[in-house]
Amino acid sequence: MDSEKTKKIVVVVSGLDEEYQYNIFKGINSFASVHNMNISYIAGFGGMVGSEKFDIGETSIYNLIDYTQFDGALLMTNTFGDNALRNRIFSSVLAAKIPAVVFESRENPEFYDISIDNFGVMKKLVNHIIQHHGAKVINYVSGPLGNPEGKARYDAFISAMEENGLTVDEKRIFYGDFKSYDGKLAIDEFAASGLEAPDAFICANDSMALTVASSLDKLGYKVPDDIMVTGFDNTFSARNSTPSITSVKRPLFLAGEKAAQIIFNVLEGVEQPRSTILDAEPAYYESCGCKNNSTDDLKEYKKITYRKSEDTNNNIHMVNRLTAGLAEALTPADYFSVIASVIGELECEKFTLCLREDWQENFASDSGGYELNTYSEFMTAPLIWDKGQRKSVSYFPSREMFPEGFEERSCVNYFLPLHFSERCLGYYIFTNSEFPTYSLLCHTLSMVLSNSLENIRKLSHLNKAMDELNRLYVIDQLCNIYNRNGFINIADDMFKECVANGSQIMISFIDMDGLKFINDNYGHNEGDFAIQRIASIVHNCCENNAICARFGGDEFVYFSPKATHGDAVTLARKLNTALDNINKLLQKPYTISASIGSVVTVAKPGDTLYNIIKLADDKMYDIKKQKKAARKSEKI
Repeated sequence: MDSEKTKKIVVVVSGLDEEYQYNIFKGINSFASVHNMNISYIAGFGGMVGSEKFDIGETSIYNLIDYTQFDGALLMTNTFGDNALRNRIFSSVLAAKIPAVVFESRENPEFYDISIDNFGVMKKLVNHIIQHHGAKVINYVSGPLGNPEGKARYDAFISAMEENGLTVDEKRIFYGDFKSYDGKLAIDEFAASGLEAPDAFICANDSMALTVASSLDKLGYKVPDDIMVTGFDNTFSARNSTPSITSVKRPLFLAGEKAAQIIFNVLEGVEQPRSTILDAEPAYYESCGCKNNSTDDLKEYKKITYRKSEDTNNNIHMVNRLTAGLAEALTPADYFSVIASVIGELECEKFTLCLREDWQENFASDSGGYELNTYSEFMTAPLIWDKGQRKSVSYFPSREMFPEGFEERSCVNYFLPLHFSERCLGYYIFTNSEFPTYSLLCHTLSMVLSNSLENIRKLSHLNKAMDELNRLYVIDQLCNIYNRNGFINIADDMFKECVANGSQIMISFIDMDGLKFINDNYGHNEGDFAIQRIASIVHNCCENNAICARFGGDEFVYFSPKATHGDAVTLARKLNTALDNINKLLQKPYTISASIGSVVTVAKPGDTLYNIIKLADDKMYDIKKQKKAARKSEKI
């Protein structure tokens, strides 16, 4: 590969806001920034809210990836608890025939891997708790056993317990997912179990260990005096907490940097070792009772802590304003404008919102036409915020992932899913922004955007339903013109305006002749057909703001807000001429005809629309009687 050409690398990971991921990313991005690499992180937040359907929606983002679009892959599949999902990722990368580096896994000899000895170092830590501190009753907070790291650390715990002659009590094992909230759940389960307090809680990572320690403190237990706590990863928060957490020190920044270097060298044709083993050692701190003065410099700690607090407060304020703005959005255009007005505060270079082309369509959960957790073949990007400038792309193939294509430069992109429950709506991309990794509110932002987008979709369908209900309320279903309700709603306002202006109006009442004869001799379908023909003719006579309606079974009313006596004659002539023409055209065994009565008057205060309609009805009835009398005289 041309060394000057931008190398496009995909990084597949679960979660962004844990310190483990953050430090790996720093290493990857540091190397990429000076080696012309375009990095795309694809991440979901599975296992965070305790909802299976929600997790399906989160993992939909991994269905987006077309690995053939990339030159290489870095697979942080050690952050996944779902073994089936990990295997699908492996299969997809293999099918794309691109080189890949896997973190903490030697399952696939086709891939390069970078790891530490999880089993050996965890066993050393457990032995320290047992042999140095005399622990005999131990609770274990595990990571997912479908995860290679989770399994290796669990196996190390079991092995150390057995070799030291201690009993492993299944009731004292909590199976978590490496998420910080699992630590709280583990203590909740322990508190409800009725078991005696253990000597130690050994946790499979620092995130869970920190919440275990804080949750024990809330229950009145002192760490380490009452119960020891250990973690794994030696994160900034763990080593600077009070008490500092005994853990395992591993070179996370180096791991990320080394992984990026391996993939770069492979693409450059430089031979690389298939496996790279990095050093890891236990770090014994206060939470197990050991003294260790190697915590971070106090001034640096205070500086970082203050910045995190300040950033969190600013982000909360931003998300709250965004939430309030989106709550007021009534249309998709409103929704996109609210986002565009706020997103620049996150100090991102570019923000891209990509939606399924059919995201606004209605759906049913049992519909086979809408694949819930996949992306449509084509997407739309209604909002691209680029250095303060706003633009959009109507359609682009989802396999291309970026609506404007990959950028041929060193940059960092974060892809995050938009979904409602298990149903995929789209995704968004941050380009050159630290917000997805430093902020605790990135997942919250995703949920706010997703839920608001679903509200807009539902509101759109609700408005359509209301429009249809309103249409059904005012439109006659047989004739597709106004019914009595629709006519009164529209004509009453027109009539009041004519009264105020002293305008001369015309109201005509039209009644079909011989409907009973047609129904009795040719059936109601033919009767309905004849009514529809008359309705169409009356509607075609509406000119100069005139309106008409089916007022009853075979009765029609016509209202013109500005008319003369000559208009009444003209309307009757047009009506009768059209009826003659339709009868000649149709050649039905019956004749379609109607009687019309018109009132032309100046609307005055005190007049009502119904009164004038009644006058027109009386005139029509007189004309109908005259027609009947004429037919009788013809028969004599």
